[in-house]
Amino acid sequence: MFDSAITLIDAAKKIIVIQAENPDGDSLGSALAIEELLGDRGKDVLLYCPVETPKYLRYISGWDRVITTFDTTADLAIIVDTSADILLSKVLETRGVRHYFDTHPILVFDHHTTEGTLSFTHTNVHEIAISTSEVLFHLVKHAQWEINPMAARHMLEAQLSDSLGLTVQTVTAESYRIAAELTDLGAKVSQIEEARREFMKKSPEILRYKGELINRIEYYLEGKLAIVHVPFEEIELYSDKYNPGALIGDELRLVENVELSCVIKTYPDGKLTARLRSNSPISETVAGYFGGGGHPYAAGFRIYEDYEATCRELLAATDKALKAHYEVT
Repeated sequence: MFDSAITLIDAAKKIIVIQAENPDGDSLGSALAIEELLGDRGKDVLLYCPVETPKYLRYISGWDRVITTFDTTADLAIIVDTSADILLSKVLETRGVRHYFDTHPILVFDHHTTEGTLSFTHTNVHEIAISTSEVLFHLVKHAQWEINPMAARHMLEAQLSDSLGLTVQTVTAESYRIAAELTDLGAKVSQIEEARREFMKKSPEILRYKGELINRIEYYLEGKLAIVHVPFEEIELYSDKYNPGALIGDELRLVENVELSCVIKTYPDGKLTARLRSNSPISETVAGYFGGGGHPYAAGFRIYEDYEATCRELLAATDKALKAHYEVT
């Protein structure tokens, strides 16, 4: 797996690193780490995402080097943090990209447990881990490449972001070993956290909006499922200032008895996106009912369906997943 990826990287001169249309700290940190690592190896590395980097991620230095224009002159494409076509739909809809994918080597770095659904030929670099940066770290160690201090910082930023600061249930001893080595290489948790906290600060307007979202929480299944609906007009009004899903999502898991929380956004074209976070390992299972995926405790899906119908299906899927979980445990 690693040897095939290294061969493709060594053969390329110009490489484009692709994030999906739902960039997060892991995808951005991993992309920036790849830029550092391969830049040190003499590669011309471009960072691409079909959407602008959300403001809440801009504590990660280098975010402004991510462009929204796809460069088809690259010799190799590296996709980070997803193996799902549906999360690359904006990329695939871009003029010339489908032909590029069909005629160029594609590497995919991913760490999710959900089975991949990519519709084009690619080389998969995949491990079950808490972040894509951990997969990247293992490849770098296998290749015996040097990790400069900035690459170490970006890899640690990605790792901390996807694991809520190494606190989620899926963190392993290996995760701490990787974090320790990245720290030895120059990354500093205190600096990353200081930058993140600065960007987490909320305006009075956003704090009021958070209160509105809290007041709109709906509870189902005897309080085990919590849902918040974010309509498109609020997405337009607030997303550029603070992502509503990030604003309220983790708060829902702190409510007594809640096993699964869901922030649902609706769009004028009928699209609906859902952000799932859970206290029991059912997020990925529930998302799977809708063709989505992710991790046992954090997942998501995107469909084109009526909001009320989706809520009914979500209740049924959550109830089924919880019963299956309790039967096993």
